[in-house]
Amino acid sequence: MAQVRQVLLPEPRGFCAGVEMAIKALAWMVKMFDPPVYCYHHIVHNRAVVESFQRVGVVFVDDVSSVSPGAALMLSAHGSAPDVVAAAQQDGRTVVDAVCPLVTKVHHELKVRAQRGYDVVYVGHEGHDEVVGTMAVAPDAVHLVREAADVDALETGDRPVALLAQTTLSMDDWADVREAMTRRFDTVWTPKQNDLCFATTNRQAAVKALADRVDAMVIIGSPTSSNTDALERVAQESGCPRVERIDTAADLPSDLSGFVGVAAGASVPEQLVQDVVAALAPEAGTATVGITREDEYFPLPLGIRSRLPKDDLRGDRQRTASDALLALDRRSVVPDGRGGTDGALA
Repeated sequence: MAQVRQVLLPEPRGFCAGVEMAIKALAWMVKMFDPPVYCYHHIVHNRAVVESFQRVGVVFVDDVSSVSPGAALMLSAHGSAPDVVAAAQQDGRTVVDAVCPLVTKVHHELKVRAQRGYDVVYVGHEGHDEVVGTMAVAPDAVHLVREAADVDALETGDRPVALLAQTTLSMDDWADVREAMTRRFDTVWTPKQNDLCFATTNRQAAVKALADRVDAMVIIGSPTSSNTDALERVAQESGCPRVERIDTAADLPSDLSGFVGVAAGASVPEQLVQDVVAALAPEAGTATVGITREDEYFPLPLGIRSRLPKDDLRGDRQRTASDALLALDRRSVVPDGRGGTDGALA
């Protein structure tokens, strides 16, 4: 490894409130229920997180029909189609839905607009778990677009038009779509309150703040993470001289030098960030560049809260997903076989 002078760390970085909630919820399920515990799709788009759960026996599936009758099943943070939720609840399964509240809000808005006779234009990445689940809420009323040219090609009638977006996109990601919608339609309904993930916006702003202060930027996140894809693109568009996308410290190139920024997507554990910092071994240590402080908190899903002792519920805000993952790796979070919690999560 070439000599790295200093590592600059953006703040905020890493886990968002929705990811925090989902990881802690699945860790509780591992403690509460007899194995195997199932999860529909990967709980979040990060390989290290998924592997931590697989090591303690969680089975990730892409079809709920493959989940054993009577088993415990979690629905992932990205949201699920209504027919998937209905199928999951059959055969005596215990189902916990860890969908991010922001995604739930979009599902509700799409459903209401469709019921009121709107054509809904939805901005998102085709095939992404969140997009698939959202569009299934009202498939006959929704039109998927990704760029301005898609708006121009839309076939709509005389119905009113609404505009919604995948929560993990930033405003910059689809500014061209909003402009195209304004040009084409006289009026477009949009939510009064922004649906976009605050964590996505904050992490992109933090990367922009670092871009002209470093010789290179390392972006940590798995290939399946769309919000990490956006961080990489933002770093490049903000003029950063060099941008490296990695999954773990093992992927670091050996010739990084000078001042290096290290940013992490919203599904990346802080431990991966610290592993990268250790591998870079900066001679002047690290410095934090903060743009805002996040204090959002999403409570555990009802299916978990209803089973927890009051002391554990009161302590949930202070307990982090990183704590839960460390406990998993120490094998201290294991099914106790009695349907109880057997103590705190971590």
